[in-house]
Amino acid sequence: MRTGTEATRLVIVRGNSASGKSSVAGGLRDAFGRGLALVAQDNLRRVVLRERDRRGAANIGLIDMTARYALDAGYHVVVEGILYADHYGDMLARLSADHRGPTHAYYLHVPFEQTLARHSTKPIADEVGESQLRDWYRELDLLPNVIETVIGADSGLASTVDRIMRDTGLAALPAMES
Repeated sequence: MRTGTEATRLVIVRGNSASGKSSVAGGLRDAFGRGLALVAQDNLRRVVLRERDRRGAANIGLIDMTARYALDAGYHVVVEGILYADHYGDMLARLSADHRGPTHAYYLHVPFEQTLARHSTKPIADEVGESQLRDWYRELDLLPNVIETVIGADSGLASTVDRIMRDTGLAALPAMES
């Protein structure tokens, strides 16, 4: 089912835990302003549904439906999360193929040692230890049916946000009126 318009942008930001996905997504929203919907896997999976990350889980459809709803309402959409390829790949490929406008996908590639250091600064650091983080970590878990741009750990937050704003054309578009 086709979704969005030729003018809407769909941006997918994926990567391992503590790779900077949420910070990049928030930076994109701050840089763009109103009219950019943030569809965050952690919010829908952990907060709304309080669900474990597994194949066939309900959050996969909820992420898809939420992104489509926002695109159909004229919003640009950033879908962000770990979004393992084997759990979310088919949905993301369908969403990308169905989107009428430009779709851009990014994978934030950060080595495990760096994700571990970044994780230690997060609020859940006391709840989630190194062994669990190691179990979650997947080296370059790229989507099989979606072309992703890999952004390395050497790209800082501001430069990553600027790059995505330029690549997607969001930098040249006006925000929605308040």
